[in-house]
Order: sequence, then C-alpha cells, then structure tokens
Amino acid sequence: MTDEQRSPEWQTNLWAPWRMEYIESLGEPDNGKCFLCDIRDHPAKDEENFLIWRGRRSLTILNRFPYAGGHSLIAPLEHVGELGDLDDATVLEMMGAVRDIQQVLAQEIHAQGFNVGINVGRCAGAGLPGHLHIHVVPRWNGDTNFVTVFGDIRVIPDALARLRERLCRASEALGLPKPPADPDAPR
Repeated sequence: MTDEQRSPEWQTNLWAPWRMEYIESLGEPDNGKCFLCDIRDHPAKDEENFLIWRGRRSLTILNRFPYAGGHSLIAPLEHVGELGDLDDATVLEMMGAVRDIQQVLAQEIHAQGFNVGINVGRCAGAGLPGHLHIHVVPRWNGDTNFVTVFGDIRVIPDALARLRERLCRASEALGLPKPPADPDAPR
C-alpha cells in the first residue's frame, strides 16, 4: 500500500470524477440548448450519447448521470414539457419503450424491480423542465446499502459505453423495441 493510500483522505472518500461534468453544468445557463433535442438532431452521435433506441416519436437513452446502473430516459422527439402536450401515439410509444427497456434491463443486468417516474416542472425535480422524459431506474433486492444510506453515494458497477453495447445487443436478440408498421397503430 502506498503512503497516499494510507492517508485518511484516501480511506474516507469515494472518488467519482465523472460526476464533475454534471456538477459544473448545474449553474450554467442553457442558452436554449436541450440535450435531448441535441441527441435527437445528431443520429451520427448515437453511440457517444448512449442512445439505445430511436422510435418514430421517442428516444431511449442511458442517463449520463445515473442513480443506478442502467438508469434510462425515454423522451418524446418533440420538445414539450407537459404530458398534456403529447399526442396519444407518442404517449403510447413512450410507454411501450418503458415496457421494453424494463425487459432488456431485467434480462441483461438482472434488475429485479424498477422505479419509473416523470418529474413535471422544476419544483417537482425536473432538471430539464422544457423536455418531458420518463426515468426508468433498475433496482435489486438490498440495493439500498450502507454506501447510499450513510454516504449519500451511489455505486454504478458498469461503464455506460459497455452497458449500452450490452443493451443494444440484447434488444436486437429480443426484437425490441417493436414499433408498429403504422405510426398511429397501437403497439
């Protein structure tokens, strides 16, 4: 063990430098920029943006700042902030994507449960209130361990790029997502 590893700081801190990108972005003005619209508009960057699926009306991506491994976001292609602003076909496609990502996450990373939620409006916790999105957070029995409870820290066991690769392969093997032939037909 090195002298650095013996220091009290080394023993009491869990380093997560990837979080700095998120922390630094909190105070920045968005200048009308929307990361979901940016992902929508740049399909050549799908891998780099951790996009899993492009539907006719929605996107499914891995959250770059996850609460748990596999934390995914489903967003409409249209930049809207309210559920009431979405047409029925978009709502249906998004809920189908929730169903499909749960199936893939259960198979590929053995998630045993899920938290599914939508934060509507900044006061409700929406970090991007202008572009509605659904969070799908995988859960496991006993995953609220001492690190989360006492340290307010989350341990993410897999790199996003590797996880995206695994989920895309599993999606293909399962034939997911299953978009309708007619964009207005139910799934």
